[in-house]
Amino acid sequence: MAKNKTINVKGTDIVLYQDNKEDFISLTDIARFRDSERSDYILQNWMRNRSTIEFIGLWELFNNPNFNSIEFDGIKNMSGSNSFSLTPKRWIEATNAIGIVSKTGRYGGTFAHKDIAFEFASWLSAEFKFYLIKEFQRLKEDENDRLKLEWNLQRTLAKVNYRIHTDAIKENLIPPALSKDKINFVYADEADMLNMALFGMTAKQWREANPKAEGNIRDAASIEQLVVLSNMESINAVLINQDLKQSERLEQLNKIAITQMKSLLGNKNLKKLK
Repeated sequence: MAKNKTINVKGTDIVLYQDNKEDFISLTDIARFRDSERSDYILQNWMRNRSTIEFIGLWELFNNPNFNSIEFDGIKNMSGSNSFSLTPKRWIEATNAIGIVSKTGRYGGTFAHKDIAFEFASWLSAEFKFYLIKEFQRLKEDENDRLKLEWNLQRTLAKVNYRIHTDAIKENLIPPALSKDKINFVYADEADMLNMALFGMTAKQWREANPKAEGNIRDAASIEQLVVLSNMESINAVLINQDLKQSERLEQLNKIAITQMKSLLGNKNLKKLK
């Protein structure tokens, strides 16, 4: 869920977003299920409870290395008293919390990591929490199914281009009267050249580094890598027809792999390809 998504829970729209692969759910929207005009008041009431403070503090201690535990202890000691009050903003500023987030703009409001959001929903209504979890799970299943479909489409595309690639090898690199084993070696050698250009290792090296993994190096590839691999197979077929040496093709294909992966990933989490 790279962008904001919305699910409907018992007639209430709940906004979600994802940050660093962690899902955050709008506490403001959840509170609107109880009272659409006083959502902030409901949220503050929840945060007055000592059990709430203990839970969100424990979550931070487990997940946030920069959590200010000293401030947390002070807030926890004050919680539960008649004069105690706590807003999300004060909690975030005092403890450097990351599990609760205040956002501004069109989809603004108070958001929380799904663990905390489900806890708030449970305090609000056990029935609402049940349906919230069901709708959240449905959304995640739909996303996973879509990713699997995209991955399978890219695998199919890669197989189509692989045929073009092998035809170019057959017509230009395999001399007549070779044995079947030697022919297969040429195909495997070219396939591993593409693996080196994109993954930085051969299929054998990947297997040795991942002895417990199922499938092969290409089965473990991301969608972005499969897109680039598909492109590289077509390009390599052209380079083969141009009678370029394998070392020259490897250098060109590696540069192409780096350029295309940078473009697809937007320079984020890109490992240097050698």
